[in-house]
Amino acid sequence: MSLWEAGSDGMVQINSLLIAFLVVYGIRSFFQGVLSRLNIQHLRRYGGNVPGAFGDMVDHERLARISAYTADSARFGLVSSLLSQLLILLILLSGYLPELVQRLTLWISNPISAGVIFFALLAIVFNLPQIPLSLYETFVIEERHGFNTKTLGIWFFDLIKGTALSAILGGIVLFLILILINSLRQTWWIWGWIVLTIFQGLILWLYPVVIAPWFNRFEPITDKVLECRIRRLMKEANLSVKGVFQMDAGKRSRHTNAYFTGLSRTKRIVLFDTLLDSHTEDEILAILSHEIGHWQKGHIIKQLVLLETISLFGLFVVARLIEWPLLYQTFGFHEPVPYAGLFLTSLLIGLVGYFLRPLESAIVRGFERQADEAAMALMGTTEYLSQALRKLAVDNLANLNPHPLYAWFYYSHPPVVDRIERLARMERKKDYNEAEPAAI
Repeated sequence: MSLWEAGSDGMVQINSLLIAFLVVYGIRSFFQGVLSRLNIQHLRRYGGNVPGAFGDMVDHERLARISAYTADSARFGLVSSLLSQLLILLILLSGYLPELVQRLTLWISNPISAGVIFFALLAIVFNLPQIPLSLYETFVIEERHGFNTKTLGIWFFDLIKGTALSAILGGIVLFLILILINSLRQTWWIWGWIVLTIFQGLILWLYPVVIAPWFNRFEPITDKVLECRIRRLMKEANLSVKGVFQMDAGKRSRHTNAYFTGLSRTKRIVLFDTLLDSHTEDEILAILSHEIGHWQKGHIIKQLVLLETISLFGLFVVARLIEWPLLYQTFGFHEPVPYAGLFLTSLLIGLVGYFLRPLESAIVRGFERQADEAAMALMGTTEYLSQALRKLAVDNLANLNPHPLYAWFYYSHPPVVDRIERLARMERKKDYNEAEPAAI
């Protein structure tokens, strides 16, 4: 029997849904390729020009390293993504899913257990090819450009711990959702949303004290002068945190960063040890002032509210789609199977969600600009934040010349050159406003 025959042997059916799915799937992959190619071509055309803001920090040798790292990372990311998409497509069109469901139905009478095993097997199929890709990214690309400090042992144990954590947390959520689907066929999506919301909040609360220590060592910051200045900054911002910690990020990578994490009593500040080694106290305080700005502006809460709103709508759509006979018929199923429907609808929603990414990126970039303004208010100047951003960009070999369309579609932060230029304008405006009364 041909792959394209509609039949009782688990083969896909050619119909409007399948054609629409394949067309959009192909457009997504094509668009990813076009954007990546545009970005690399733009880098080749303009990557030899050092932006004015980096004239005193970036020579042509460093610029060549930035271009090489950007190109290598972009190509790898595109190939990795396209391979994953090809694997999904092959599994969908091969009739593997209906056959798997049929075997699980014969072996396991409980649909909830069968659903958990179904997703576990798919996770293995999809994640196994990622192992060599992860090895290549870490020990070839990151190693080539001087970032990797992982040993093979660290990489292996990170893989084991990450896999175990994903299996435990994902398994719990999936188990609860499948119970709700099988017991509350009409209203499960409402209760499922409540379960997901509680679970996500619990993870955010537990992450700093339970999950993150699985992978890194956290200890109180050893520079007591810096810690005192940080706590003074927190007090000025009316923000209380459990502690200020440094993380042994240098054990895995030479990339630099800092972040806030946790909720309520687990809220804390984390500084990469690589950041502490490469930035001045004022620059670190400026970076933290930016992060404080996110809290002051309520960005964390706004993002959570937006996420939960989207989740509620998404679950409503899923609830409708998993009852849609055409969905199952299209991909070779004889009858609706809720856990298989969950997988199929997740693919459909993810496909549509890709094209909404520019909206998400634009919202988050707006938050970043507001946080920069808050940092200026706390520090009284943009000088240190600008210097910190320049160092972060140079140390992390960030692309200084991204294609505008690529940045518009993907970037969650404004391109670093644009961001620094905006900070300079803010500084000039502040100086003008301070000088104006004196002139009068």
